[in-house]
Amino acid sequence: MSEDPETARQIAELSADERPLLVLDVDDVVLEFIRPFPLFLQKRGYSLVIASFKLTGNIAEAANGRIIEQPEVTALLDEFFGEQSDWQSITDGAAEALAMLGKHAEIVMLTAMPHRHRAVRRRHLQALGLHYPLLTTEMAKGPAVAKLRGRTARPVAFVDDQPSNHISVREALWDAHLFHLMADNSLREFLPPLPDDIHVVWDWHEATPKIAEALAL
Repeated sequence: MSEDPETARQIAELSADERPLLVLDVDDVVLEFIRPFPLFLQKRGYSLVIASFKLTGNIAEAANGRIIEQPEVTALLDEFFGEQSDWQSITDGAAEALAMLGKHAEIVMLTAMPHRHRAVRRRHLQALGLHYPLLTTEMAKGPAVAKLRGRTARPVAFVDDQPSNHISVREALWDAHLFHLMADNSLREFLPPLPDDIHVVWDWHEATPKIAEALAL
């Protein structure tokens, strides 16, 4: 798998840390996304009808029902992330969970989004009291997680809502502990069966003790 050079540069800026490593996705793991995004769309004359686990093909113009194409979806996401502080709040239980886990683990947030949105997202997370390092990537997450671990044998836990990201991390780091968490569990019906080595957790209240155990905190 290829490595995103900008993500690698961001990782190089981090201070050395040998504690157990917890790597977190942001959208629908730490920050709400799938609940506020339809409200954002409505204000712009669009509607979201989820019939599959993706955005493209599920966003329509409210006036005529036309399903918008990928470039239009990308433009809307770009606008949403530019205004994320107006829309995205912390998922239930995340702040408390991270405060507890962060006492003994290094926490790094790894979000799949254009690098140009990093500064806006970092300011929003810090305003919410989430003062953890934030990395952006425009490529697969696996190489980034492997680089974050470095050459140490420290345990690694990875939390994400996208199955493809878990598969990427497993390919890059065979012994990572993988936790599939979604802010809105109703979307699970649209997912294919997950590999057996991905632990499904339904919320942060369930995830916290399992992550602590996996990292031996």
